[in-house]
Amino acid sequence: MTDDPGKIIIVEGLTDKKQIKKVITEKLDIVCTNGTLGVEKFDELLEIYDLDDREVYILVDEDSSGIKLRRQLTRELPHAEHMHVSGEYREVAATPEHDIAVELAGKGIKVNPIFLQ
Repeated sequence: MTDDPGKIIIVEGLTDKKQIKKVITEKLDIVCTNGTLGVEKFDELLEIYDLDDREVYILVDEDSSGIKLRRQLTRELPHAEHMHVSGEYREVAATPEHDIAVELAGKGIKVNPIFLQ
């Protein structure tokens, strides 16, 4: 279990995580699912990251695997807040930093202001 009960963002892959890390200034956890989650893997994440008691944000690709993962996470974490990338880019990793920063800032996550210009 983590010591920080703060915010956590759930993404699909490492490239998504890297894209988000470029723009945030706030200390928070970013967890990669590497696609859909099995019951055991989800239960492990639930326990390790104390997902029931944290501010959880979901930012996944706007493709079939991302939509499937979003549905699964919605069922398992009904308190989670959802963020979306434009269908124009479809993938978090392909979304410009400005657009990522705007989406994150809209949820109260601190971002480097240079990306909001």
